[in-house]
Amino acid sequence: MSDPCSFSSVSHFLTRHLNLALHVDFSRHVIKGVIALTMEALQDRLHALTLDCRDLQVFSVKANGQAARFTTGPKHTFKGAPLEITLPFDLSRGQHVIVEVTYETSPTATALQWLSPEQTAGKEKPYLFSQCQAHHCRSMVPCQDTPSVKHTYYAQVSVPKDLVAVMSAVRDGQEVDPQDNERIIYKFRQPVPMPSYLIAIVVGALESREIGPRSRVWSEKEYVDKAAFEFSETEAMLQAAEALAGPYVWGPYDILVLPPSFPYGGMENPCLTFATPTLLAGDKSLSNVIAHEISHSWTGNLVTNKTWEHFWLNEGHTVYLERMIGRSMEGEPFRQFKAAGGWKELQDSVNTFGANNPLTNLVPSLQDVDPDDAFSSVPYEKGFALLYHLEELLGGPEVFMGFVKSYIQMFAYGSATTDEWKNYLFTYFKDKVDVLNQVDWHAWMFTPGMPPVKPQYDTTLADACIALSQRWIKAAEQDLSSFKASDMKPLSSHQVIEFLSLLLQEAALPLTHVKKMQEVYDLNASKNAEIRFRWLRLCVRSRWEEAVPMAMKMATDQGRMKFTRPLFREVFTFDKYRDEAVRMFQSHRGAMHPVTAGLVAKDLKIQASSSL
Repeated sequence: MSDPCSFSSVSHFLTRHLNLALHVDFSRHVIKGVIALTMEALQDRLHALTLDCRDLQVFSVKANGQAARFTTGPKHTFKGAPLEITLPFDLSRGQHVIVEVTYETSPTATALQWLSPEQTAGKEKPYLFSQCQAHHCRSMVPCQDTPSVKHTYYAQVSVPKDLVAVMSAVRDGQEVDPQDNERIIYKFRQPVPMPSYLIAIVVGALESREIGPRSRVWSEKEYVDKAAFEFSETEAMLQAAEALAGPYVWGPYDILVLPPSFPYGGMENPCLTFATPTLLAGDKSLSNVIAHEISHSWTGNLVTNKTWEHFWLNEGHTVYLERMIGRSMEGEPFRQFKAAGGWKELQDSVNTFGANNPLTNLVPSLQDVDPDDAFSSVPYEKGFALLYHLEELLGGPEVFMGFVKSYIQMFAYGSATTDEWKNYLFTYFKDKVDVLNQVDWHAWMFTPGMPPVKPQYDTTLADACIALSQRWIKAAEQDLSSFKASDMKPLSSHQVIEFLSLLLQEAALPLTHVKKMQEVYDLNASKNAEIRFRWLRLCVRSRWEEAVPMAMKMATDQGRMKFTRPLFREVFTFDKYRDEAVRMFQSHRGAMHPVTAGLVAKDLKIQASSSL
């Protein structure tokens, strides 16, 4: 099965191990690298192989120590280019070859963001972080950049001695760089086979605190104590996940809090989850993102989607597992509440893409589609809705979790497609095939828009949110005096988020209503990013001009795409401030992550040519 997003020849060769020697150069914004790929031939008489690369300068290639000829093919818009290597000898099926590539990254490598000292919390030292998912690893290392291939890795990273390097691997010591005593080499080993998109590196003025028997939190010193408090339930979550899914195989589970420009809520890099600082709400209410990343240790990292078209296998199962962790820690009503909230996120994505857009299919075709453009809550929430629907049909959470655990064991250390998953589902529930045959598989998998079945979630925890939102929607001008600060007192942070989400699903509230809401609830003062984000969208939508600078400030103070993109879109659709949205984007673009900048530019209808 070929991966539409990769040039690499996976039917001829498989990478078994990577050995990386990286030299991080902050003055030139490049990584100089030597990578040795241990590759196994899958056919006889092989003497050519193809790797993925993107904007890499390749200086030399050796095969088992002998010089090998290489050429870089034509550059594709988002796939990079094929690195075609001709071996100086033939290989037979089952033989291994060590291919060594000496290269350098480009200052504009899409996997890397180089931050100036001003862009960090400490303001004194520069910072580098990588984000390889989905197809950006090839801009950092030449490799078979497809999730269908898994390998172990070893790395040595040379950095200036006043900085610290961490990777998605087990730390394996450090030493002064023998070539330069102003630098330190940090060493890492990853003994569990994993796909290229999970290779990750961070270099910065990092500190760490222990938060559990196998966990530390890493960040700049300005965040580290706050983060240690926020993520103090990590071990309890790990244990809840192990009780559901089986042993955690990755050794340490550390969390790294990144600078604000990190584009995602979290990234499940093995041994070292990356997390956005927007989770630091001061009340642990946003730690479900950590439950999600922990869950990826099984679904995503241990069992991986074979191509990005099957991304829902990673994300749908991970959301299912995350909510099962929530169930074991907070109870079933909490899981139901979160599931109902997820359905709204799905509705939001379908509205944004359009109900006929094929990217809202659970299994989209990504032929000539950039996986970054396809990213949305669809694989997460449509995937979860399917799994929850199956749970209801097949006998409830315990029964269905038994299947999920068995599926993980069956495909552990490998990659799967939707068909392989479905075949295993039918095998596992062989006595319930008649029930499975009643599922409209084509509508769930290959039809755009909302799913064919809406699960009936229990609304116990949502009822208070629904009631309050309905009061605001139905209130006439003369009713506004009935709202009091005490309306909010009984609601948890999760319920306030839900209350605002419900209002965002309706027509814009009159301006008088949002002004009154601020007066009685003082939502401008909220430090919770999920609350603030929804509140500011609501205000801009009601055309409250005072909210526009606050919305633009939030969109640019941090770079989590979940917040930044909708905030820019909201201001952009306020005609009077359309030009202001574009101007703010242009002035902040240089500080944004390259993926975020590219997608916001598309949202604001700014031509791609100006982004080169």
